[in-house]
Amino acid sequence: MQVSQTTVDPSEIAKFEAMAAEWWDPSGKFKPLHMLNPCRLDYITGQIAAEFDRDLSAQRPFAGLRLLDIGCGGGLLSEPMARLGAEVVGADAAGGNLPVARIHAEQSGLEIDYRHTTAEALAEAGEQFDVVLNMEVVEHVADPLSYLTACRQLLKPGGLHICSTINRNPKSFAVAILGAEVVMRWLPRGTHEWSKFITPDELIELLKNSGVTPVDRKGFVFNPVSWRWSLSDRDLSVNYVTASIKQG
Repeated sequence: MQVSQTTVDPSEIAKFEAMAAEWWDPSGKFKPLHMLNPCRLDYITGQIAAEFDRDLSAQRPFAGLRLLDIGCGGGLLSEPMARLGAEVVGADAAGGNLPVARIHAEQSGLEIDYRHTTAEALAEAGEQFDVVLNMEVVEHVADPLSYLTACRQLLKPGGLHICSTINRNPKSFAVAILGAEVVMRWLPRGTHEWSKFITPDELIELLKNSGVTPVDRKGFVFNPVSWRWSLSDRDLSVNYVTASIKQG
């Protein structure tokens, strides 16, 4: 299918631009992502290593791989991918995020190609990647299928697409909205819209319809006692992640 010119939702972009300066503050508005990041990285690096037969104990195991971090924000995933040797393009429709990302990368001695653009624009330009990271973005776009189709077009044959989002059920409302936004105040109220959350079965169907083949899915589970996130094969009740392959 052909993708629409853009799936960007201007109201969603405005929310994240308003918080841009706090991306690298582990106690700021992006505290939940900082807490989740080690768990996300475990999943991402494991999937990339398995798909491309890379040794994670090597110094730069992802050297030679071109990777897109779509919805990169301040670069919380782009930077570790660059450290692992990947050629990284970080793209975000919220332009206010990118100066923060560029300055932090420069201070960290990393070369990352940050761009104020969309998945659709990159696909139209013919960009191709071995890996597309699409983390906590799909619940913020106006047309998930068109957006995911653009992500598929950006993959080389045999490429890997990793997509995470939030399930839609009463528990996710209690945890992701009431808990994170109202009780803990980790995020400003209105950051998420429960009606835009996507169930795992819905996301798998969307991924298939976009033209990729889902090969794995896991839950991200928060333990309030240890105050840590972990991966789960069974519990996808709130946050979860999928891996898909572009055949060919």
